[in-house]
Amino acid sequence: MKAMTINNFGGTEEFVAAEVAKPQVTAGNVLVRIAATSVNTIDMMIRQMGADLPFAPKLPGILGMDFAGTIEAVGEGVTEFAVGDEIYGCAGGLGDLPGALAEFMLADKRLIAHKPKNLTMKEAAAIPLVGITALEGLTRANVSAGEKVLVHGGAGGVGHLAVQLAKHFGADVYSTGGNAEQLALIESFGATGINFKDETVEQYVEKHTSNVGFDMVFDTVGGGNLTNSFAAAKLNAQVSTTLSLLELDLSPVHFKGLSLNVIFMLIPMIHDFNRQDHGDKLAKLAQIVEAGGMRPVLDEQDFTLADTAKAHDRLASGQAIGKVVINVQ
Repeated sequence: MKAMTINNFGGTEEFVAAEVAKPQVTAGNVLVRIAATSVNTIDMMIRQMGADLPFAPKLPGILGMDFAGTIEAVGEGVTEFAVGDEIYGCAGGLGDLPGALAEFMLADKRLIAHKPKNLTMKEAAAIPLVGITALEGLTRANVSAGEKVLVHGGAGGVGHLAVQLAKHFGADVYSTGGNAEQLALIESFGATGINFKDETVEQYVEKHTSNVGFDMVFDTVGGGNLTNSFAAAKLNAQVSTTLSLLELDLSPVHFKGLSLNVIFMLIPMIHDFNRQDHGDKLAKLAQIVEAGGMRPVLDEQDFTLADTAKAHDRLASGQAIGKVVINVQ
């Protein structure tokens, strides 16, 4: 089968087109004919950092976590899925799990779900990693109807789904963006856009919460921006973040009595821990999509499997609006 492989960790020039053996279906897995895969920041980190990450694959390796496709074969013990089913998931591209940058891949039945019926394969491939992350960040914070929720980075991969999901759950949603295009996208979801370049945290907290603070802050930017999240949160509020790889003074967390949720959705894949939770979340996301509560936004540029390096470059450029997706078939 055709695949894009890497023989060394590094830049996008490391991607090489190759013919590799088609996987054979095994117990508990399904063999998927990949239709599309999307590019996530973690895919780029693995390619660049390699052995510095404890979950990097052995080389030569096939990257790509997210996918949508059609089941070609089911392994022993698989009763929830059948040949011909259209599915989606986040099931490879790290550790000993070969990825989706190939015509076929094996996928653990616990890490997949039936594809939303009202989405194309490209659209479905854009959801899994960021959708699971967005859903986990909101549910661990117990977001409920009527709460004021602030999403930092609401035009990004995780952010644009978090905004829609929070709205679906009945929250009053606000979100930061850095330019007119990002703010227009945020507001198209029914949220209130905040230009973080024009307003300070203190200004928009005063403007939108009468200086009380937000009930929940979802920080998809992370890093140093966490201090802004702590400042924007009300007393005893919930803060969820997707990026906390830094040393930071947690005094504001203490004095406000905040709950900090660190969302690292790869844990089930890396440690084979509670994998069915991913499948369950994907099934719930499919229901929400089919009910009209959420839809992924795709970047305007199209890429094929042979264009994998260009797709990674596109995401790295920061110019993409929505998810970068690669057509495999």
